[in-house]
Amino acid sequence: MARGSREAASVKTVSRPFAIWGATGQALVLADVIALRGGHVVALFDNNPQCVSSLPGIPLYHGLKGYADWLAQQADLNSMAATIAIGGARGRDRREIADRFLQSGIALPALIHPTASVSTSANVSEGCQILANVVLAARAVIGRATILNNSCNVDHECRLGEGVHIAPGATLCGCVTIGDDTMIGAAAVVLPRLTIGNSVIVGAGAVVTRDVPDRTVVVGNPARPLARSR
Repeated sequence: MARGSREAASVKTVSRPFAIWGATGQALVLADVIALRGGHVVALFDNNPQCVSSLPGIPLYHGLKGYADWLAQQADLNSMAATIAIGGARGRDRREIADRFLQSGIALPALIHPTASVSTSANVSEGCQILANVVLAARAVIGRATILNNSCNVDHECRLGEGVHIAPGATLCGCVTIGDDTMIGAAAVVLPRLTIGNSVIVGAGAVVTRDVPDRTVVVGNPARPLARSR
């Protein structure tokens, strides 16, 4: 696990070429962060054969065959970095793609926007994205391939698993535990010391007042189960 500071993130990304898996809107956001940290995007990948590049002039490769073709063209993967532009409740996909990059010898540095406030005691894993105006407080632990989207607040001593997505404006109060592949919707609030399971979806604007079991969708204020997620 990499230490979660803005300085560490900038050291990792300066002047590095980046590949991005996912070629639509999230790729635009990540390309901005990469540029702000001194890196540059050299390749895009997407599983959708109908997808077109969202970044003019950057080549787009489709699927595993496209990825293999691109790998075969690279003389030095040790200098390459990557990130994953797939948001929402697709944490498992993000983790699988993260494994693919790592197995190819490509680094997955955490991307931290310069306007994010990240405690020096927070612990941020590889492949994470901490976007504009996020607050990540003391002793929080953020698992691999997790997204903290614009203006969300992750308070002290929260522990987030792998493949989590905290949507814009959401708030995790102190000492919250979030399982793998869970999505907390935009402007949702999770009260202190609660545990949210694996593969949970918390609806936008929900207020979570009690623990949520694995693979559950909750909505409303107070949040109530709506369905089982996949």
